[in-house]
Amino acid sequence: MEKIYDKLVRDKIPEIIMKSGKACSTEVLDDEKYAELLDQKLFEEMLEYHQDKSVEELADIVEVIYAIAKSRGLSVEEFEKIRVSKADERGGFEQKILLKSVTYEEE
Repeated sequence: MEKIYDKLVRDKIPEIIMKSGKACSTEVLDDEKYAELLDQKLFEEMLEYHQDKSVEELADIVEVIYAIAKSRGLSVEEFEKIRVSKADERGGFEQKILLKSVTYEEE
């Protein structure tokens, strides 16, 4: 019996599958397809987190985000500098603020 996945998986998954006595087929992606599948993986992981609310799913999201950053030429350290800079400039989410409305005069 064969089950088709056609999805991006963590690097050690093929090894884990083979150690379990099963066989698998894999392919190394080009950069364009890799970027596309990383975006799909991010969406998949976010849906899983939304359903489970587990810390493990949250860790998977971070892993995919780091992979996306690396695929776009950023190191994790550079990505974190951007994140911290934005948090310094605009704040984080610690204060639990819900913006309900903004009033302004029309021009």
